[in-house]
Amino acid sequence: MRMRREPPVQLKTPAQLRLMREAGLVVAAALDAAVAAAQPGASTAEVDAVAAAVITGAGATASFLGYHGYPATLCISVNDEIVHGIPAEDRLLAAGDVVSIDCGAIVAGWHGDAARTVIVGPAPDGAAELIAACEEAMWQGLAAARAGARLTDISHAIETSARAAGRYGIVAEYTGHGIGTEMHMDPPVPNLGRPGRGPLLAEGMALAVEPMLTAGRADTRVLADGWTVVTEDGSLAAHFEHTVAITADGPWVLTAADGGAARLALPAGPAAVPAGGPPAGRAG
Repeated sequence: MRMRREPPVQLKTPAQLRLMREAGLVVAAALDAAVAAAQPGASTAEVDAVAAAVITGAGATASFLGYHGYPATLCISVNDEIVHGIPAEDRLLAAGDVVSIDCGAIVAGWHGDAARTVIVGPAPDGAAELIAACEEAMWQGLAAARAGARLTDISHAIETSARAAGRYGIVAEYTGHGIGTEMHMDPPVPNLGRPGRGPLLAEGMALAVEPMLTAGRADTRVLADGWTVVTEDGSLAAHFEHTVAITADGPWVLTAADGGAARLALPAGPAAVPAGGPPAGRAG
């Protein structure tokens, strides 16, 4: 019987991870600017243009623009849109909208990728709780990204946190992924599953961890534009993502301004932070 082999996972040198960190900081700055621009009356195309200016101003390149024909710098998904929403001049944000903003940037051939979900103006019922649950699930997944763990330890941490937070749908069709010289690389990083499976995590790996939760069922469909993924039942959705490097010191969140130090140092939420604690000395 032929043995099944896991596909190889790209390992980065410390110098290459530093370039990914540069890309990650550009992504963080672009997301900061996009979130600030996401105000009532603004079009999603205007928000996209703000992020594009930050990326080009930093001497970086947008990861998404032109990717398989994608026409924009950001993915901006509103309310029941989960991911891959296309910015448009005629899509105006309104008070109470739940807006997920996904951004990628390239520096010297190395990628960073992150996403946030925010509320424009007053929050609709249950939206703040959904967003908090999704963000916490992401951080629990990031905390599990440690050398010597298995890939699905991340998946299980995400699922455990999300299920402890409430009756949310966990989107299974769209996952996290490896990242480095390409935006999407092996291995896929599921957002739910049993622990202790998949590749052994090793120093030099980099992963994009990105849970997507819904306020209702987890079933999805793709709109006629071929990109935008929405909830089948019309319920609200949230999406968070960070790029994390596996290091000897623990997880280094390349797309967080502080490397993830503040959030990883907080007491564990519904899913426990693995033994060994957060990494030290990774604020840069």
